[in-house]
Amino acid sequence: MTGLDIDTLIDDPATRIVVCCGSGGVGKTTTAAAIGLRAAERGRRVVVLTIDPARRLAQSMGLSELDNTPRVVGGTRGEGELQAMMLDMKRTFDEVVLAHAEPDRAKAIMENPFYQSLSAGFAGTQEYMAMEKLGQLRAEDRWDLIVVDTPPSRSALDFLDAPSRLGSFLDGRVIRLLTAPAKVGGRSAMKFLNVGMGLLTGTLGKIFGAQLLSDIQTFVSATDSMFGGFRERADRTYQLLKAEGTAFLVVAAPERDALREAAYFVDRLAADDMPLAGLVLNRVHTTGAPQLTAERALAAAEALEENGTPHATVEAETLAAGLLRLHAERVQIMTRERRTRNRFASVYPDVPIVEVAALPGDVHDLDGLRAVGDRLGSPTDRPDDPSGT
Repeated sequence: MTGLDIDTLIDDPATRIVVCCGSGGVGKTTTAAAIGLRAAERGRRVVVLTIDPARRLAQSMGLSELDNTPRVVGGTRGEGELQAMMLDMKRTFDEVVLAHAEPDRAKAIMENPFYQSLSAGFAGTQEYMAMEKLGQLRAEDRWDLIVVDTPPSRSALDFLDAPSRLGSFLDGRVIRLLTAPAKVGGRSAMKFLNVGMGLLTGTLGKIFGAQLLSDIQTFVSATDSMFGGFRERADRTYQLLKAEGTAFLVVAAPERDALREAAYFVDRLAADDMPLAGLVLNRVHTTGAPQLTAERALAAAEALEENGTPHATVEAETLAAGLLRLHAERVQIMTRERRTRNRFASVYPDVPIVEVAALPGDVHDLDGLRAVGDRLGSPTDRPDDPSGT
């Protein structure tokens, strides 16, 4: 099992994008924020983009809220800079329309009922808009490192499919179909929409029928020329993710289900030929007395409870026995985690791993993020790991 050196990764000026992906509940958002803070405090200009609507990132960075505009995070140290933002799917779509359509046409598009539903909840729109926003941030060149925090599920990598999904929707044949429904009939058109475009959500799902088809026709007609660049930009961003300077980090906990999900992400990234930097194994248990085995701790606890010890009160003996049993439980957890990690490493021996020792409490401020960053950093900078793992 090879080690993953996060500091070497983020200190390299050639590293321009870091994408954190993983299942829910494994500390992925915290990891992304900690990496962003650590990189900024080591001198880089960083923006953290979260696609996860949870508010944890804003709270941990001392911000009241995050939106589609990067906000400066105060309280950082060093000469770098840290900004953070959260993807607003509809606002990003609106920005695209305003940037690539004449004012009158942009107004007509944004007032179209189909566009309003499409920009708010069409299947796949979030993934495409994530690609669009990432491409925008990279093109602005205001930051030398972009850290992306993806949604906490397997759909975290759906944005990799955005160009192909968008292409199937915006393909010329589809455009011609929607602008000439009389040739195929209303029902056939609606059947095609259901199969080829996915089910619409929210308000759009309540207005299926002739009015919907009319709205779609009007929308496609208004956006026909503007949409030419959508797929091109998505393809550009997709290639950017595959290029040198991009690094994917899979985040997991040392548990069987979490590492099974991590294996899915590793396989998916390999299938798409995406640059995987390694695995971040979060919340690994440690102990201050690794030389004391669980068996010896339990035996000592039993001896205390049965025979006591000279000059010690009953309360002290009870407390000592309880602490020994807690230590035994901790060592058993560590053994289980190590076994689970080793199974993953045996299947993926070429995937570098960094283990992040569990903190005593939740992360809710910059100091907590720094503590995570210290555990992520180079071995010489990490707090002592008494577990010996």
